[in-house]
Amino acid sequence: MKIYSKIMAAIIIGTMVFATGCASSKEPAAPATEKTAETEKTGEKEQLVMATNAAFPPYEYYEENKIVGIDAEIAEAIAEKLGMELVIEDMEFGSIITAVQGGKVDMGMAGMTVSEERLVNVDFSDTYATGYQVVIVKEGSAITAPDDLADKSIGVQESTTGDIYISNDYKDADIQRYNKGTEAIQALLQDKVDAVVIDREPAKVFVEQNEGLEILPTEYVVEEYAIALAKGNTELLDKINKALEELKADGTVQGILDKYISAE
Repeated sequence: MKIYSKIMAAIIIGTMVFATGCASSKEPAAPATEKTAETEKTGEKEQLVMATNAAFPPYEYYEENKIVGIDAEIAEAIAEKLGMELVIEDMEFGSIITAVQGGKVDMGMAGMTVSEERLVNVDFSDTYATGYQVVIVKEGSAITAPDDLADKSIGVQESTTGDIYISNDYKDADIQRYNKGTEAIQALLQDKVDAVVIDREPAKVFVEQNEGLEILPTEYVVEEYAIALAKGNTELLDKINKALEELKADGTVQGILDKYISAE
């Protein structure tokens, strides 16, 4: 009986050791990694999300249900250079900087001028176009030059450089701020303001569309347009600047500008 018991005990111990050895030789299941998400997105392009205010022709505006214009085409060309898919989000102009700051979008393009005020909150790419702030008045107006705006009622699109310049230059003026340039133009047509200050290119469109308006021959301010990005996002900034450099060199940027802006 003792010999039998010893044999059985040896068999049981051997079985346990073998089972333990097999279990320890098994590798643990690999934890989930970021590669899983990347695999699921195979074949899809990373998105480049752009914030704009699509009421600023010819830089951005709607053609049926699609946002088109200078900024839209330049942004599309940049996205192609980066191997990314462009997504455009339309919002109030005054919300663009906040959206860029908060990371809700990758960049802002809306005929946006580099200014000291904006540089506090965002970084800017190299410039891609020159803009001109001008004054729109009714035909026959007593306002014949920007200097005549001092004691007048002036319509501007809120948070634009036109708003900033007028606020700094004519602190005592009656400044009326609107969400869209078209709203400022309607206010001028209805004699709610004496003049509107806005970029020259949309100004030409507004004057062409509304009889009885004219642009003063003297430009108010000359400025440079660039792309707004979140502060410190140097990786994307460098990529965009490199793409812009190449698009300027091969004539793409100028071709887009010429398509929308007629030579004078």
